[in-house]
Amino acid sequence: MLKDAQGHALSGATAEAVQHYDAGIAAYNLAYGDAMAGFDAAIAAAPDFVMPRLAKGWLLSQSRDPLVVPKAALNLQAAVALPMNERERSHAAALTKAIEGARYTAVGLLDRHLMCYPFDTLAHQLALLSDLALGRSRWMRDRLGRAMPLWAKDRPGYAPMQTFHAFGLEENAHYAWAEDLARAASETIPNSYFVHHTVTHVLEMTGRPEDGVGWMAARESLWASAAHPNRDHIWWHKALYHLDLGQYDAALAIYDGPFLASEKALAISLTHASALLWRLDTLGADVGDRWAALLRRWDGHADGRCLAFADLHAVMAELRAGQEAMAEKRLATMREAAAGSDEGAPVYRTAGVPCAEGLIAFHRGDYHRAIEYLLPVRFDLWQIGGSHAQRDVFDWTIAEAAVRSGQRDIAMSLANERTTLKPRSHVNRRFARAAEALTPGN
Repeated sequence: MLKDAQGHALSGATAEAVQHYDAGIAAYNLAYGDAMAGFDAAIAAAPDFVMPRLAKGWLLSQSRDPLVVPKAALNLQAAVALPMNERERSHAAALTKAIEGARYTAVGLLDRHLMCYPFDTLAHQLALLSDLALGRSRWMRDRLGRAMPLWAKDRPGYAPMQTFHAFGLEENAHYAWAEDLARAASETIPNSYFVHHTVTHVLEMTGRPEDGVGWMAARESLWASAAHPNRDHIWWHKALYHLDLGQYDAALAIYDGPFLASEKALAISLTHASALLWRLDTLGADVGDRWAALLRRWDGHADGRCLAFADLHAVMAELRAGQEAMAEKRLATMREAAAGSDEGAPVYRTAGVPCAEGLIAFHRGDYHRAIEYLLPVRFDLWQIGGSHAQRDVFDWTIAEAAVRSGQRDIAMSLANERTTLKPRSHVNRRFARAAEALTPGN
């Protein structure tokens, strides 16, 4: 039986189809090139080839976008109608749960799968990104940590695995180790998205915005071309560096230019736009009619029950575009999801609904009520998923609400937290100055 580049047996494959499939996996692992085109070419060359159908289903399901996930189900249906080996059945079982919305079960199945198949780079990347979406940073680190000792440096896929491990380390605050691994991998896979993503996160989390702008400028040709499907996210990070440097106009220029030019019609890409505009709004920047345009792009991409992280960013757009009724309707749906029995219900109940309530109160200028909703949720925010940098928009909002409500003790506490971690940040120094100016005792 034919095998893939990592040595796994492949059902229904031909030699030509395997070449296309391996190219698709390599493109996915690097987030450079067109993975879907590789999988489509593999299916065209061998219609009974199971793994490219499963891989397509996985990539579509990872969007967690209600307009896209049904397409994942079609690919799964086509795959399970074909003869499969044990590894492929394991993939299909996990993908089934992911499509059903049972994401904790799905990643649990992937975790067990990887104990049997530690060289499955597709499964490693899927598990990493699934745990990122679930906010479970420890497993992003440890799952790669248990696999890397088994990998020889000359095994195909070793360098991408390094970058996955590096990102998991970064999300667990092993910043120096993560940066060293990512920079080392950049020597062999310079176009890898995960190389740039990991170093970018390290520089963001360690408060080195000047270094971040320099890193991106020096390597822009390696992450910003049309061959990089996730370049919108890197542009978003660059805009955050400019905010930390107090350069609001530069951040807006990125939003209007390369970010929008590369934005995808997917919920996760739209969250970047909402988060950046929300930050700029709280800083007093004039974002003009950008919210109305963004709200139109959000249409259909978040449904109040599929992904709390996306729903909260959709709420931001609805509020700032002047559509409070839409935000209230979304909140009602989120409450229904919270009261349900699906795996995602506890996330909506514990974090999603209170965050939405807090955002609505903040928008209406009821900053005391915003604090009442948002402050207790801080310790549960990880549940909505996303990276530490992505979730910071909520801590940012809490800090701003404390300042605007005149609650000096809370404002000073949160400002001190932020400046201790990132003392060079213009934004954090702004919070500190505003908190210090409040009247003591409030």
